[in-house]
Amino acid sequence: MPQPTVFISYSHKDEIWKDRLRPHLKMLEQAGQITIWDDRKIDAGATWYNEIEENMAQAAVAICLISADYLASDFINKEEIPYLLKRRERDGMLLLPILVKPCLWEAVPWLSAIQMLPRDGKSVSEDFQGKEDDIFREVAATIHKKINDPNYRPPAPPPPQWDPPEKIDITRLPLTGAELFGRDNDLQQLDEIWESQNVNVISLVAWGGVGKSTLVNKWLERLGADNYRGARRVYGWSFYSQGTGERVTSADQFIAAALEWFGDPDPIPTGRDSPWDKGERLAELLRQQKTLLILDGMEPLQSDLAFEHGKIKDPGLAVLVAELARKNNGLCVITTREPVGDLQEAGPAALQKNLEQISAQAGRALLRVGGVQGADAELEKATADFGNHALAINLLAAYLHDIPGHHISHSREIPDLDIPEEKGKHPRRVMAAFEQRWGENPSVQALRILGLFDRPAELAAVEAVRRSPAIAGLTDQLQNLTEGQWLDVLENLRQHKLLAPRSRHNLDILDCHSLVREHFGEKLKAGNAAAWKEAHSRLYEYYKAVPKKEFPDTLEEMGPLYAAVVHGCLARRYQETIDEVFWPRILRGDEHYSWKKLGSFGLDLMAISGFFDEPWHQPVAQLLDADIRICSWPSGLISSRFGAVGGRSPAHAGSA
Repeated sequence: MPQPTVFISYSHKDEIWKDRLRPHLKMLEQAGQITIWDDRKIDAGATWYNEIEENMAQAAVAICLISADYLASDFINKEEIPYLLKRRERDGMLLLPILVKPCLWEAVPWLSAIQMLPRDGKSVSEDFQGKEDDIFREVAATIHKKINDPNYRPPAPPPPQWDPPEKIDITRLPLTGAELFGRDNDLQQLDEIWESQNVNVISLVAWGGVGKSTLVNKWLERLGADNYRGARRVYGWSFYSQGTGERVTSADQFIAAALEWFGDPDPIPTGRDSPWDKGERLAELLRQQKTLLILDGMEPLQSDLAFEHGKIKDPGLAVLVAELARKNNGLCVITTREPVGDLQEAGPAALQKNLEQISAQAGRALLRVGGVQGADAELEKATADFGNHALAINLLAAYLHDIPGHHISHSREIPDLDIPEEKGKHPRRVMAAFEQRWGENPSVQALRILGLFDRPAELAAVEAVRRSPAIAGLTDQLQNLTEGQWLDVLENLRQHKLLAPRSRHNLDILDCHSLVREHFGEKLKAGNAAAWKEAHSRLYEYYKAVPKKEFPDTLEEMGPLYAAVVHGCLARRYQETIDEVFWPRILRGDEHYSWKKLGSFGLDLMAISGFFDEPWHQPVAQLLDADIRICSWPSGLISSRFGAVGGRSPAHAGSA
């Protein structure tokens, strides 16, 4: 069994006093009674911020060496002391303040409420000069007595107001950090939502690295301390924790496991065995009692097609979420990188919360974790200067890490951009700074290739762009790279937070924040139109050749053809795109197979929009006779989806 940890909190200017105290504690450590921890124990190269918070969370005893320097420290006041006081109140942790140097400690409210050593407001340095060991021996004796007294028990928390749940299974949720910084308001909002019962589903949306899963785990920890506040069943599932390969992108495993766990009375396949039926059946089981359902990392199951972006691809899971949004006796919490399209029109009972906007404290924590140096006030100001945007702060930390000293003051050297904040002003400032620093190098060209896509890019599609001959300003720096050098380029982008970590559920894609794609795509289109056109032309040729069948039968099989239409239009190969792909292979001519047989109204509208200069008024001039096959696409279907334009149906407006 691990020994109780004694955490020493101190200012580095008082390290001499920490070193005087340590031998007295070392005797207890050598006797196997305690483990001593202070920040000098952090291994070289370790992320010191994470290690401090982990050891605060584990400490049985915390010693605070009080001085003016200690009480003036931003980090100690904003991070260590609030957490240690919370541990003292909640867990009965022993908190021992020691006044090592005279200071105006009486002005600090928390100190006046705790017995401090030496007693009577005396200080070690002034009142015990030459007898300092007397006080430090008393500290060691106090710890020894507490941890060895068989009758000593930490103060018990108040008795819970709720009975424990009948069933709990959150073992599949990912393990995260021990403590969460700067998210107190988000935790409070989750508490209020759970208690109000006015929200049926909440989706926490943010890119990776913002702390969605940590927020949920911390909230579950708080609920667990109160017996989950009335929940009768608590069930968690992560779509990233079930292995690798195609199975991870399917909800089948989750639906089957959840039906069994919630006591499906009819587990044997029957007439109610379609994915839709299973989703409805699971929703019915969840509603029987107050249930907390956590669905972590849903983005692998969401569509990345532009027209239905964020919609849940699996029909069973889509029905479950829609049904719970309509009626729920508890709460469903979703974490994802993209807004859930199925919840966009679900009403006030379905809430989507964007966590990209962060507090000054959370921004400071992200910068600290990234190794950025500077006073807390400087880090918080920089967070505000970069719009409190999580992506901007993560990119900023990576940018500053390349500068010797990693000091936050260098952030002031990053130029402003004349872009509205809602268009990604602050993250794009840092992206532009990376581009300026790197110049015309392979990393920048790789980012420009990713800017050709509106979704995660398949490696095979990227290779189609990279092939010979080189495209000037887009692939010439990538042309002669070995496989190892290409992998180094990708790793460099991942280290600088411009490319997502390699996906465990799909090893053959390159993903990045949508703002990264938009920034480098727009820069390429505006600055090198010829490269933009040639690259999309190569993608058109690639995607139209992907389907194994000339005439795909399902929407999944037809997906590459829709991508070919998008890239063909961006390459300004409008007539070829209609003649080779859209008319013969998607619509199958007058058969209109895609929307009559597969119901692909949305995908067809997305494809058709590329043939208009201004949907739905004017087709592009390059189409022969404003191609009647596009302009006469069933007007009723377009107008029923979007409404009439200027009093006329969109299709008729286009052909007028």
